[in-house]
Amino acid sequence: MPKRNTGQLELIPNKNNTTPAQLSSIIKAARDIMRKDRGLSGDNDRLPQLTWMLFLKFIDDNERVREVEAEVAGEKVTPAIRAPYRWRDWAAPADGLTGDDLKNFINNDEAVLPNGKRGAGLFTYLKDLSNGKRGDRRDVIAHVFEGTLNRMVSGYLIREVVNKLNQISFTSTQEIHTLSALYESMLKEMRDASGDSGEFYTPRAVVRFMVRALDPQLGETILDPACGTGGFLVEAFEHLKEQANTVEKRTILQKQSIFGVEAKPLPYLLCQMNLLLHGLDTPNIEYGNALTVKIIEIGEKDRVDVILTNPPFGGEEERKILGNFPSDKQTTETALLFLQLIMRKLHRSPRSGRAAVVVPNGTLFGDGIAAKIKEELLRDFNLHTIVRLPNGVFAPYTSIPTNLLFFEAGSSTKEIWYYEQPLPEGVKNYTKTRPMQFEEFQPILDWWDNRAENERAWKVRAADVIQTDGGGDVVSVNLDIKNPSRKEDLEHLPPAELAESILAKEKQIAAIMDEIKSLLIDKS
Repeated sequence: MPKRNTGQLELIPNKNNTTPAQLSSIIKAARDIMRKDRGLSGDNDRLPQLTWMLFLKFIDDNERVREVEAEVAGEKVTPAIRAPYRWRDWAAPADGLTGDDLKNFINNDEAVLPNGKRGAGLFTYLKDLSNGKRGDRRDVIAHVFEGTLNRMVSGYLIREVVNKLNQISFTSTQEIHTLSALYESMLKEMRDASGDSGEFYTPRAVVRFMVRALDPQLGETILDPACGTGGFLVEAFEHLKEQANTVEKRTILQKQSIFGVEAKPLPYLLCQMNLLLHGLDTPNIEYGNALTVKIIEIGEKDRVDVILTNPPFGGEEERKILGNFPSDKQTTETALLFLQLIMRKLHRSPRSGRAAVVVPNGTLFGDGIAAKIKEELLRDFNLHTIVRLPNGVFAPYTSIPTNLLFFEAGSSTKEIWYYEQPLPEGVKNYTKTRPMQFEEFQPILDWWDNRAENERAWKVRAADVIQTDGGGDVVSVNLDIKNPSRKEDLEHLPPAELAESILAKEKQIAAIMDEIKSLLIDKS
């Protein structure tokens, strides 16, 4: 955690720090209370409910610290949330609003306030805080609550929950550290539950490997344009935190390093809370779809040094989004649109940006528009490494094989290194209870800076993956190169990979047939 407030935190003697066991017990008790409420049907409801409450508690505790610091320094501080909407006004008093009065205060456009007057309800007030200043705390709060709902229907149970949460102090770095670990475990539970709704979250082991491989440095700008609940950004923040050993460097870390974009309100809220708990004071997360910007208008001032992301794949974007892309590269496939955005968002000069991106197998062998995008990638960027992940990394939600692309701006691709990450010995597939472990990536990290071909690693010339027609136009860019050291037995492949392999071969045959036809027509 950042240490700039360590001395001042002791100025708020609200209570003794709770132990990790006590914190875990408090959170469990709060979740147990929520299970009694008929408005919440599962962890996909309970965790967001718990998150917005913790968010407001965090904001208020943090504001109290800022107020004490300002008083000591003889300065004035403008609160992000004013009375009587602060946590201390309506939630902290154990005998405060409850029942329908509390529920109406939270939900209604207009309600009786904790001070007895009538005014805007809590959520209405919070949604109207936006001042249009990107990165301003009030703007962040407004965006968080723009898509947030109170799903609890019992005001009495709400009161029980907030009374439990009042036992947590966000003025203690140790408690925040412990709570962040608890929150990570709750996020994992929700991610496990959300697989049925098509949301596939990147396993922590894959995230850590991608960050270690790119090795972002303090002073570089890091972006995830589809950040979800913030897994890549949290890992990058933790990676940079080790380098922030002075006040000046900590300021750079806090203000100039971590950036994200998220289009869905729930992940946006969860991302904000995730980053806050890990120590980022004012997360710079933009609320919206990163694809709404015309990529031709993205200039050097809009670019970043490092992009780490697992963009959505398998989905389709609205037709109006397609107009933001070149006419010959417009596609409804979300993964291909994000790949173009990522290429455009990397610094070109004076320093070259670099990226690590999760893509499905279809991106590797896709033709048509996909081939044009990959041709641009090889021509204008150095696609130096493709890591082929083992089957089941995203199990049990999808069996689609996935890959990691590592590329950087500044030069074209001459050769591509491939590394086939194996399943651990004796493991047939990953599961919820047996997910991928970071330690499994150690051999590839050892290989990363001292590359040599072996049974897991091989390289190909970029020119060998590009096929052109008789007129020199690109018809295929096949990056789906199998390990030459391993004989592929199609009969023993998982069904999804077998289908993709057959489809890839059919497309290759079709491309060759089209080329033969064009040659025959030319001769006639």
